[in-house]
Amino acid sequence: MTQPIKALVFDVYGTLFDVHSVKVKAEELYPEHGEAISQAWRQKQLEYSFLRQLNGQYVPFSQVTRDALRYALLQLKLHVTEENIAALMEVYLKLDHYPEVNSVLEQMSDKQLAVFSNGSHDMLDPLIEQSGLSGRFNHIISVDDIKQYKPTPASYMHALNTLGLKREEILFMSSNGWDITGAKSFGFRTAWINRSGLPVEELNLDPDSIYDDLTGLLEWK
Repeated sequence: MTQPIKALVFDVYGTLFDVHSVKVKAEELYPEHGEAISQAWRQKQLEYSFLRQLNGQYVPFSQVTRDALRYALLQLKLHVTEENIAALMEVYLKLDHYPEVNSVLEQMSDKQLAVFSNGSHDMLDPLIEQSGLSGRFNHIISVDDIKQYKPTPASYMHALNTLGLKREEILFMSSNGWDITGAKSFGFRTAWINRSGLPVEELNLDPDSIYDDLTGLLEWK
C-alpha cells in the first residue's frame, strides 16, 4: 500500500522564486545585457556549487552566488564594480515568486510544508520573509546547516531528519532536473516543476509527476 504524503518539500530557486527576475536590475545597470547576465550568472552559480561539493571546498551559497556573478560579468566583458555586485546581490533577497505560489501553499496547508534549499540562511530567510510566505512553512531547511550541497545523499538526509518522517511520506518539488534525480535516488517521491519544458534527465531516475507549474500539486490533496 502506498504511503500517504504527509509533507510537501519545495526547492526555492526556480521553483518558488524566479531567479531570472534579476534581469530587470541587471538591465538597468548594464543596458542590453540583462538577459545574458541572468543566464550566465545562474549557470555559473550551479557549476560552482557542484564543483565546490566535488572538491570538498564548501562555502555558503551567498559566496557561491557572489563569485558566480563576478565571473558572469567578466565573461561578458562588462565593467565590474563592488557597487554593482552589491546591488545585484540585493536583488537575490527580493526575487519575485511565481504567481501561483501563494494559492497553492494555502490550499495544501493541511500537510507539513517546508522549503529545502542550497541557499544559505543569509539569503534564504530574508527572501522568504519579504515575500510574505514565511508563515506558510513549518520548516526552512538549508544545506548550510550540514555544509553538503544538493544533490548529495547527505543533504536529503538532513531534510528527512528535520521532518521526522519516512522517505516515502515526503513529496519533493523542484524545477531543477538534477535536484529531482538526487531526491528520487534518495527515496523521496518527486514532482518536477518543469517550467521550461525540458526533457527528463537520462539517468533512469524519472520523477513521479511532472507539472508545468505548482498548480499540478493540487492533485495530491
